[in-house]
Amino acid sequence: MRITKDNIDQLAWEKMDGLLPCIVQDAVSGKVLMQGYMNKEAVDYTFESNRVTFYSRSKDRLWTKGESSNNFLELVELSADCDQDCIVALANPMGPTCHTGTETCWHNGTAQPEISFISDLERVIASRKGADKDSSYTASLYASGIKRIAQKVGEEGVETALAATVKDLEELKNESADLLYHLLVLLQASGLSLSDVISVLKKRHGN
Repeated sequence: MRITKDNIDQLAWEKMDGLLPCIVQDAVSGKVLMQGYMNKEAVDYTFESNRVTFYSRSKDRLWTKGESSNNFLELVELSADCDQDCIVALANPMGPTCHTGTETCWHNGTAQPEISFISDLERVIASRKGADKDSSYTASLYASGIKRIAQKVGEEGVETALAATVKDLEELKNESADLLYHLLVLLQASGLSLSDVISVLKKRHGN
């Protein structure tokens, strides 16, 4: 269920003496970022501050992730599982989540879905905005303007279709990668993101 300020008491707090495990996921990429524990006060403060807050067993107090590093986790949504004894927090990380300086607390990356790479790529593409045009191909595309970027999307779209037509699967993979990359650049150059496109798809699907 989706957790709100009005249904916090419905969670199964009694199962673990008032503490429930909370898994934090990147709201865009779906990557598992960290795990902590929440009590009712932590949930309340998470909603109040809009930053994911835990109950620290070692500190014996509420602890907002990022309170010392400023790498906050901005809340998108809290939800509970079917037994209402585990919480998932969807959040937008404001920097590395792990205290070691890595993106997540799962350093080897085995817990991350492959599709999350698209989110990583989109963030890299977004970071190239305003960079010197000679510093990277992406920066040079931004410098060339919307019309040129749109032209590249059209070219890659045609090449993708041709590869599929002649059943050249290897070329189809390569051209599809080129098409997706240039589409992400075009979206960023237009002030949009892949999330905006996904929202349209979800509405069309009836969600």
